[in-house]
Amino acid sequence: MRLQFGSTTIVMSLAIVVSSAVAARLSSATQAPARRPQSGNQPTYMVEHPDHIQPGLGSHGQWTSLTNPYEGNAQRTAEGGKLFIAYNCLDCHGAEGSGAMGPSLQDGRWHFGGTPGDVFQSIYEGRPDGMPAWGGRITDDEIWRLVAYVRTLANGHSVTTENFTGKTIARTGH
Repeated sequence: MRLQFGSTTIVMSLAIVVSSAVAARLSSATQAPARRPQSGNQPTYMVEHPDHIQPGLGSHGQWTSLTNPYEGNAQRTAEGGKLFIAYNCLDCHGAEGSGAMGPSLQDGRWHFGGTPGDVFQSIYEGRPDGMPAWGGRITDDEIWRLVAYVRTLANGHSVTTENFTGKTIARTGH
């Protein structure tokens, strides 16, 4: 009888040790972080860029153009100016978009297009060589307010350039 009691004690002790080891292993396991919902709420469309048609892509596709719901809205444009400062856009684009490490937003020259949809895409998707993608980090609503603001930065600015002779010449575009 005593031998049976001893084997039961050993089995119970082993069960406790094994379950403790399993519990310790499970408690130290890392859990996958909860997925945050994306803040962007724009449906996915193909945006037409007539200058950039890919070979083999039929022209009969369903194209859309993005339009800024805040274009011409003074209050939303002012909020965009505050966001320009809050998100440190001026660190790269300079005060009032005058240009620094990033391109000037005052000269009306848009490397990736200057329509509201083009500017939205540049902010949302980012651009090579420095422009970070803000889509999913800030809301589409905030991006549209930024678009409304940055598109006004060229208003009232007469940007000229100098040629190699040092004479000031009028801007001819790019």
